[in-house]
Amino acid sequence: MGKEQERKMERERGIVIEHVGKSFRKEQVLSDVNLVILPGQICGIIGKNGSGKTVLMKCICGFLKPDRGSIRVNGKTVGRECDFPERLGVIIETPGFLPALSGYRNLKILADLKGEIGKQEIRETMERVGLDPGMKKPVAKYSLGMRQRLGIAQAIMENPDVLVLDEPFNGLDKEGAAAMRRLVQELKAQGKAILLASHNAQDIEELCDVVHEMEEWK
Repeated sequence: MGKEQERKMERERGIVIEHVGKSFRKEQVLSDVNLVILPGQICGIIGKNGSGKTVLMKCICGFLKPDRGSIRVNGKTVGRECDFPERLGVIIETPGFLPALSGYRNLKILADLKGEIGKQEIRETMERVGLDPGMKKPVAKYSLGMRQRLGIAQAIMENPDVLVLDEPFNGLDKEGAAAMRRLVQELKAQGKAILLASHNAQDIEELCDVVHEMEEWK
């Protein structure tokens, strides 16, 4: 297999964004965004609040429809060939969970929707992010950091090929953030294509292979 064919196959397993634009009424939020994120690569996006980072991520996930351009995830065009990309794990803004249930019960309900993983995988994932799967405490009583860990767990528990992570280390203390950065590096080593947004310069510097400034796309 030639290098050209290998690179084409890699692009089909990652994220390809071409000429994407998005407006809300008269406000242009995204303008001619072009970006490729390959397997085994972490791409960082930075910018001020309101620069369009979260809007771009929602477009990738199919939660918002671009006005122009196309987004392909794992070879399928979002909004045409799929509503929500297959093999995609995502954490955007504050993760929403059923507050009266434990972290494990929340993840079990989500996992049952697809039926791809069972109890063992859920438990292993919770332990991987530093949560006790046997803890009965309801999510309503979780700290912000614990909720964030649970959000990361739901994003990775089904072993996705592509990850979209919006401020994934929010609310974590210094030790917790360092542990989650190591986890993201492990996921990269496994060949995941990862898009990461963070306000923390250390996250961007330590983790990202390439960095894009959102203001350049407006």
